[in-house]
Amino acid sequence: MESTKGHPVSKPAAKTRRVNAFATTLSVAILLATLFTAWTPNSLFASNLQDQLNLILTPQAAPNAVITPLPQLRIGIVAGHNGNDSGAVCTDENGQVDLTEADVNLEIANLVKESLVAQGFQVDLLNEFDTRLNGYRAVALVSIHNDSCEYINDQATGFKVASSLETRDVNRAQRLTACLVDRYQRITALTFHASSITRDMTEYHAFSEIDPNTITAIIETGFLNLDREILTHETNRVAEGVTQGIMCFINNESVQPTPIPTLVP
Repeated sequence: MESTKGHPVSKPAAKTRRVNAFATTLSVAILLATLFTAWTPNSLFASNLQDQLNLILTPQAAPNAVITPLPQLRIGIVAGHNGNDSGAVCTDENGQVDLTEADVNLEIANLVKESLVAQGFQVDLLNEFDTRLNGYRAVALVSIHNDSCEYINDQATGFKVASSLETRDVNRAQRLTACLVDRYQRITALTFHASSITRDMTEYHAFSEIDPNTITAIIETGFLNLDREILTHETNRVAEGVTQGIMCFINNESVQPTPIPTLVP
């Protein structure tokens, strides 16, 4: 047989092309069969179809491959007054001390640390005037405190959050504050006391001791009088509110900005 251009076509060459075409068709069929086997009927029409395809086509590590872990992010948690003084002191009807702020702060701080460590973070539990605060570097530092044991009025319930007014990165500091306010309020259902934040909070000593690139905030998780029940009997819930606020900041989660409070002298 000859082609229309007069060049002979060898039978072996034609046979080879037919074999190659068959092999290509077979390969495509096998690939399609593999993909349709990997996708169940439910996932076939799922919105994350591209994610599933990427997962299937992503090369997997060999069984004996050495995987280098990502460096852990460091977070600092200060247990307010711990290692220095008792903070606010609560007494019973007989005048005997039955609760101190330092004890409550430490219990909350320990629970926050445990939760963050379980999520893979490197967490430092720090005392009030811990020497490690000098030049301390971390992705975030949160100091945990509580308010007075004394009955003030029926409005003396809720929490406060503040960051440094002199921070190098105002936007990130405000974001940490907003995350703590939003998540803590959602989880504990306590009221945010923006109008009673004092300069003792915005000028908190640790703000000027740590590395200026460390984003930090101080939170008073409640009043030891009217909020004593949740602070001492639902401490896990309180700690979870703080933890979720920190995670909101680290994960850059959506949050509404917190208004800058009017300071109380």
